[in-house]
Amino acid sequence: MRILIVGSNGQLGTDCRNILGQEHEVCGRDIPAVDIGDEKSAAACVATEKPDVIVNCAAYTAVDACEDHVEECWRANAIGPKNLAMAARAHGCRLIHISTDYVFDGHRPPPDSYDEADAVNPLSQYGKSKLAGEQAVAETLGNHVILRTAWLYSAFGKNFLKTMLRLSLAAPETERKVVNDQHGSLTWSYTLAQQIRKLLGSELTGVFHATAEGHSTWYEGARYFLEAMDVPHRLSPCATSEYPTRAHRPANSILENRRLHEAGISTFVSWQEDITTFVDMYRDHLLKEAREAITAVTPSR
Repeated sequence: MRILIVGSNGQLGTDCRNILGQEHEVCGRDIPAVDIGDEKSAAACVATEKPDVIVNCAAYTAVDACEDHVEECWRANAIGPKNLAMAARAHGCRLIHISTDYVFDGHRPPPDSYDEADAVNPLSQYGKSKLAGEQAVAETLGNHVILRTAWLYSAFGKNFLKTMLRLSLAAPETERKVVNDQHGSLTWSYTLAQQIRKLLGSELTGVFHATAEGHSTWYEGARYFLEAMDVPHRLSPCATSEYPTRAHRPANSILENRRLHEAGISTFVSWQEDITTFVDMYRDHLLKEAREAITAVTPSR
């Protein structure tokens, strides 16, 4: 099978290239080689690569910046998926599109979760643009899969866990406040890429939730990760109100992978199990990268 991965240099795109490339012919494309917000660029890329499946990992994910750069946000998150769906329809290929927990308002009290049948109500430009992208894909192309995921981390690129590691290594005695009233599931992009590989062997279509099992707060997740890394740290829980942000963030991002379970193809395990495996595989790499980042910003004497 020939697979075109768009947004191939990001966290999920990198893991998809590595995992899907073990069994399939994979072509990775990212800015500037393709601009999915431009209809001609998206169409030309698909026409040139002639994929059987497109995996769209591309998005404008700077949630707060989306509030001020609305046009750029919607271009990537709404117009881009539509352009890919039109190109997929023209060439008779399948589209797997990555979406987000931000399509929900998060008002449901935890530990109640959201499944695929629940009503959406995004409250940020990021969430609204991603929902518009979902709707455009569904309206344009029958042979599609939309995967809503959340709280992604990876050994590649920037993410919350790597930030907490770098800060703790740089100043282990410094107390750092971490939000403890937002609930979700820290999801390893490696496991999500494995889920995508499994979906390639199915004929399933529509919307699926795709996150690690179980849930935590950001504070609980950070503590678990740093303890697994055996890195000294001083974290203290705080409320979202102590760190106001430009964009609304759902207080409850817990997604239930109902449709994957019903189909019997879920690859997801508990978030704790995935973090433990993640640390086993990448601890040395993560420490080296974090220390290099600290050195790069430390003034020489």
